[in-house]
Amino acid sequence: MSETETKTGDAGASLSEGLRALLEDGQTLVEAELSFQKQRAAYGWNRAKGIALLLLAALFCAFFVLVALVVGLLFALSTLVGPWWATAIMTLALTAVAGGCFFAAVGRFRKARAVIMGDKP
Repeated sequence: MSETETKTGDAGASLSEGLRALLEDGQTLVEAELSFQKQRAAYGWNRAKGIALLLLAALFCAFFVLVALVVGLLFALSTLVGPWWATAIMTLALTAVAGGCFFAAVGRFRKARAVIMGDKP
């Protein structure tokens, strides 16, 4: 074997070892990144569950605040216009608010659907 063949053989072995090490490092990097993203997703999911429970508790309390407000308004109006008229006024007012919220939600839904489907909003 000549000296140039030995150097070429060493360079080829060195190159293949370098490529093998590069592949192993790449595989390690991918595994570490997957592990990191799994932990990140688990953290986000756990935080989201806590946030959802707090929002549910807030909605629960807000509902009873609104019930107390309606009852208070009924009592206040009943001294001014009588109990039947107070009930009618509160029913109409709450129906108007509910209708406004409903139609606003339908409008937003239609706009979102148009954007998603690619239609003109």
